[in-house]
Amino acid sequence: MKAIVQERFGPPDVLQFVDTDPPAIGSDDVLVRVHAAAVNPHDWHVMRGDPYVARLMGTVGLTRPKPRVAGVDGAGVVAAVGANVRGLRPGDEVLGRFEGAFAEYARAEADKVVPKPARLSFEQAAGVHMAGQTALRAIRDVGRVRAGHRVLINGASGGVGSFAVQIATAMGAEVTGVCSAANVELVRSIGAAHVIDYTSEDFTDGRVQYDVVQDNVGNHPLRRLRRAVTPTGTLVSNAGGPPEGRLLGPIGAILRIVAVNAVVRQRLRPLPDTWTREHLLAVTALIDAGKLTPVVGRTYPLADAAAGLRDVEGGHARGKVVITVA
Repeated sequence: MKAIVQERFGPPDVLQFVDTDPPAIGSDDVLVRVHAAAVNPHDWHVMRGDPYVARLMGTVGLTRPKPRVAGVDGAGVVAAVGANVRGLRPGDEVLGRFEGAFAEYARAEADKVVPKPARLSFEQAAGVHMAGQTALRAIRDVGRVRAGHRVLINGASGGVGSFAVQIATAMGAEVTGVCSAANVELVRSIGAAHVIDYTSEDFTDGRVQYDVVQDNVGNHPLRRLRRAVTPTGTLVSNAGGPPEGRLLGPIGAILRIVAVNAVVRQRLRPLPDTWTREHLLAVTALIDAGKLTPVVGRTYPLADAAAGLRDVEGGHARGKVVITVA
């Protein structure tokens, strides 16, 4: 099969488009014929082995990337199932976490994939797993958003932000999205009642405060982000704030959030890096109900996956960047 592999840490140029063997599957796995895969910030962190502390924690590999084939999010068609798998069979269209998604075939644990909503293309479905669940946890679980809440989403036109805007709107919140001028109409079209162009207006000036602020960018210090939150409101950080260099990356900023939270009335919460089947099914239920539609920005063929990584690493991608495979 064709696949994008990485033998060492480094910039996108280290990625190789090669022929390799399809993955073997275990008794609780499925083999998926990948049609599309999404690019996430996770992928370029693994590619670069950044931050360094993640190597020591075993998150991205110690001396070389793990796994060898890049990518973790995808959508495709089940090609084979393990002996213990129930409820899935060859020919089923699925989305979820695929180990080595930047390839023609990928292995997936059966409990980490779900049926693809019929209303989605494979390109749309590819970006649901990580970004959709992250947004759901940020808005529903950590932010505890309720109808009538005033919610601000920083990075509203990005992968997680575009899901968060729609989820908060579906929950009855009054949503303000922050993005560049080029994306104002997009953010308004997916449900934001108000849109702030960050190039001309600073939402951290304290003039307007929100019940929940969900930050996906990390381009403001914590002390300024807190100005946008009501005295008893909640800040949910998917970015942590400006990173503490390549040693700790966003982990240093997350530690700061935890420390400050202990001495203020506001709820300051970093977003846990966990995903569950319940979260994934909740996201696809919103999609099936017509309340949520993934936003796909640029697409790249599998051979040009490195260009997709550069796009996402640049920090200004619109919606989800997707790799088309078949």
